[in-house]
Order: sequence, then C-alpha cells, then structure tokens
Amino acid sequence: MQSFYEATVVRPERPTVNGAQSAEVCIVGGGLAGLSTALGLAERGVRDVVVLEAEQVGFGASGRNGGFVFGGYSLDCADLLRTLGSVHAKALYALTTDAVDLMRKRIARYDIACDATDAGVILANWFDDPTRLDTQRALMKDAFDVDWEPVSRDALAAQLKTTRYHGGLLERNAFHFHPLKYVLGIAEAAAARGVRIYERSPVVHVRPQRRGGFLVQTAGGSVDARHVVMAGGGYMRAVYPRVERAVLPIATYVMATEPLGARLKDAIDCASAVYDTRFAFDYYRPLPDTRILWGGRVSVLERSADSIARLLRHDLLKVYPQLRDARIEFAWGGLMSYARHKMPQIGRDRDGVWYGVGFGGHGMAPTTVCGELLAGAISGERPVPDAFAKFGLTQTFGAAGLAAAQLTYTAMQTRDALAARRRRTS
Repeated sequence: MQSFYEATVVRPERPTVNGAQSAEVCIVGGGLAGLSTALGLAERGVRDVVVLEAEQVGFGASGRNGGFVFGGYSLDCADLLRTLGSVHAKALYALTTDAVDLMRKRIARYDIACDATDAGVILANWFDDPTRLDTQRALMKDAFDVDWEPVSRDALAAQLKTTRYHGGLLERNAFHFHPLKYVLGIAEAAAARGVRIYERSPVVHVRPQRRGGFLVQTAGGSVDARHVVMAGGGYMRAVYPRVERAVLPIATYVMATEPLGARLKDAIDCASAVYDTRFAFDYYRPLPDTRILWGGRVSVLERSADSIARLLRHDLLKVYPQLRDARIEFAWGGLMSYARHKMPQIGRDRDGVWYGVGFGGHGMAPTTVCGELLAGAISGERPVPDAFAKFGLTQTFGAAGLAAAQLTYTAMQTRDALAARRRRTS
C-alpha cells in the first residue's frame, strides 16, 4: 500500500545495527518524535545519540499523515482549559505554536525541500449554526491569545466551491507540507550533526542494568545507553509494555487524486488546508501538482487500499460532487498512537525510561514539542513541564480499549449526523 508520499521521495541508504555499541542516548523509533529529540539533543551539544527504527525513517504516522502543521493537541482546547486551568493550558498550547515556528525555522536552516505551503488552515463549519464558530473563536482569543480570523459564508464559498459549509475560521499561523520529506530532512540534519540512525533494526527488549543505564537489544546487535527514549508510537510491540499499554493504535486513512490541472479551481480555489467542525471530520488540502490530498475517518481496522479509496471517495463527493470523474491514484492507511486522555504522553517513568507517545491525529507540532522537551530534559537544560504529568501513561486495556474507542467514534458520527439533520429540518 504505497502512499503518495513514498512514491515521491528518494531515500538514502541507512545501515542496520550490528554488534555491540554504546551511546549517551538511544532513541527507539525513527518518526518525528524520535528524530526531533535526536536533533534537539545534537543542537544542544549531545553528540553520542543513536536512533533505532524497525522499518525505515518516517515509516509510521509521521510519514503517512495529512501534512497539517498547526497549534493544539488532539484534546480539544476547551477540555485542555477545563483540565489544567488557564495558566497551564495556555502554556501548553503556546508550546505547540512555538513548535510551528521552530519547524519553519528548521525548514529554512536545514534547507528541507518539503513543499511547505504557508497559507494557513481553515476550520469550515459543517453546520448551519454560527455559534459553533463564534464560541471557538472566543475561546481561542480569550483563553489562548490566538485570533482565528472569521471567513464569511460567501467568502468561503468563493474559495471552496461547495454548498456544504457555512463560513469558517482561518488559523493563519499554520501551514501544510509533505511530511515524509520533512521527516527525512530532519533525519539528514541530525545525521550531519553526528546522530547515528539505523533502519530495519527492530528492538527486542529494553532492560535496566545494575550498574545504571540500559541495554537496548535488537535482533542484530545491542546498544548500551545511559538514557533510553521510547518513541515508537502506534507501531511499538512487545518492547516496553509500560509505554505500549498506554497507547491505542488507531488507524486512519488518506488518499490522493490524480493531478487535476485547471479543474482543481472548480473545487478548491485557495492554497489553505481545510478541516471541518464535525467530530469525525474530513481534512484535505491542494498539493503543488494540483492533486487533492484527502483524509478522514478513524478505525481500529487497517483496510486495503481499494477499500480506503472507496470510503474516502464517497466522503469527497459529498463535499465536491463536481469531482465525480476524478481518479484516485493513491490510497493508504496507518496507525496513530492515541492515549485515553487524548494528550501526548511525555516524561520519564519510575525506571528512568523517557517516553514520547500518544500524539493522535494532531501530531506534527506536538511531536516537535516532544523532541524539544525531551532534549531539554535529557541535556539538563530544563525539566519537562509539570502539567504533562496530568496526562501520564494511562492504561488503555488492550482490545477492550480499542472497542470502546470505535464505539465512541461511531456514536460521535451519529451525533454529528443528527445535529446536521435537525438544523436542516428547523
């Protein structure tokens, strides 16, 4: 199931770990959380860093996602505010907007060609109810000092050629990009600063040693490290149960159309990325070669490319029926790591193992936050903020947790459908 992203990159050859090695820091997982930690450490002068990836760099969610880069977490901002109070909620949200800025700077500093489009992200109102946008805008402005710009129904219709939406909000400090190209660029930047990156090196186990530190064992070798970071996300299996059992591996789906040429403007006549106000929302964006990349739905099931294409094409045509004859050239899925509380799990456990998992469907900026926080803590610069302790390694209860997540998603889909129907009837 090759993604559009995989089809449009050239990967460097990277070695497999062999024999016994040592390192100051060993990072398990070569996605954006792990690589951002590695680069953050290298930028702080910590040179002796090893990254172990079971497949290839960016194999998991980091290289399969929708490519949105914007503030916030998977946990709704209103819930973040209720949980932490105004001071800590605002501080944690600010970390993500700082991460958006840092990602822009790294793209420039390391000359990462990742198709970055700095045109903001539009939250489009699926419901004919302006209070949904008014409430969200007021929350962001009053609690987080962020002003999302209102887009009238007519102005939005001029950009998005559909009758489905009823106005929107533009988050201007946001962009979209080719996430796999970015991840590969971060890996190159880390490697240039001395980080050793090994691919196709799945970790078998992580064990504390009596003399201190940890032994990280792979099928072909081992790494003796003072610090270990677990950053394998939804793909980590039978390596370190304390972190793994706190993560729900949830599948999500993405597709890309054929290049549409001039026809793209018959549907999307702006450069912004878009998502909508439903719980089970669509998200999509125009690509530089005039394709539309479209994503949505979450499930406990990993589906075939043909099945994903059928499901998402149905969703696309609900919004843009004028694209009924557009071919779908790529369709793929992947696993995100979700926590029950919907917040990233960033910290250190009682055995001294660092972890950064649970980024859900909002991960580009939060994985960068994770890398900066863990690099800062490991290097002695500053500790991970205490507010993250509120969102610890909460057990997900395996298959029962997955079933509960699927039921919740289905129930929220039904709620959204009923709300839209009631509004149309009234």
